[in-house]
Amino acid sequence: MTSVSILLNTTEKAITFIKDVSKYSENMDMEAGRTFIDAKSMLGIFSLDLKNPVTLHIHADGARADEIVDELNKYRC
Repeated sequence: MTSVSILLNTTEKAITFIKDVSKYSENMDMEAGRTFIDAKSMLGIFSLDLKNPVTLHIHADGARADEIVDELNKYRC
């Protein structure tokens, strides 16, 4: 598992993020405090406080995880 900190501080950014992560078959979760949600869930993402960074957990290893992190670099904070 790989974890990165991301910031989705606008509605447009959140929608684009959901489209980007939905391309992958790997499971991805977001952690905000004690709350965990599916990173591919629009309802889940919009239930979070998007003004603050959240942790994205990518359930993949090695080169595949690196590929996904590179694709999602634009959301990192």
